[in-house]
Amino acid sequence: MNPLHFMVVGAHPDDPENMCGGLALLMRKKGHKVTFVTGTDGSAGHHLMDRASLAARRAKEAEKVSQLYDVEYHILPIPDGELTASLEHRAMLMKVIREGNPDVIITHRVCDYHPDHRACGQLVMDCCYLMGVPLYLPEVPCMRKTPVVLSSWDSFTNPTPFRADVCLRVDEVMDTKIDGVLAHESQYYEWLPWCDHWPEIEAAPTFEEKTRLLKKQEFERFAVIARMYPDRLPEGTGYAEAFECTEYGAPLTDDLVAEMTKN
Repeated sequence: MNPLHFMVVGAHPDDPENMCGGLALLMRKKGHKVTFVTGTDGSAGHHLMDRASLAARRAKEAEKVSQLYDVEYHILPIPDGELTASLEHRAMLMKVIREGNPDVIITHRVCDYHPDHRACGQLVMDCCYLMGVPLYLPEVPCMRKTPVVLSSWDSFTNPTPFRADVCLRVDEVMDTKIDGVLAHESQYYEWLPWCDHWPEIEAAPTFEEKTRLLKKQEFERFAVIARMYPDRLPEGTGYAEAFECTEYGAPLTDDLVAEMTKN
């Protein structure tokens, strides 16, 4: 198969790593291109830092992941917490999509707890048809093919539960995937233990102990996905990522599924 371009559109720095860090690493091993795009600068995700300082810190964290995963990483200049399915934000995202010309886009579902996540998923959906309309955003050449659009796994059920169209074993890259997630130290060592009430991690006396507890927690998140879809995964799979195909994009082909899932 010719090299493909996988573009992951998340709402915040650290979302792409969580959504499909395993897929990104496996696809890079096969020679495919992977780009991470975030719809906001992540500047609201802290209880002690100011926005400007946090945005700069999160950009440095994303750069660490870019090097670790060997992916391109683009952060749109939209303040965290202020992403909307607006015409302005649609045009900003469309410019990135058209310039990248991806074969596959992966994003959030629109039924999600976070308003930025919902807006991000909606913006991708809103871009789908217009990607090939030359008189929309004419300063950026339109695309002559529609990418496959996938949503990453979540546990939300209203209005509809997640449907696993692609299930991927990620055991062999889990250590690196989680290293990338935890490279966002401002989030996992500081903000999330405070915001999401992780008292054991917040109270851990050393950085090393926090790391041990965080790795245990994060590995379990993706073990849960593997346990949910045992019939869709190779026997003995310990960790998995799963994706749902969005009908606004191109059809999901057997060849693409095979390329994504066969290690």
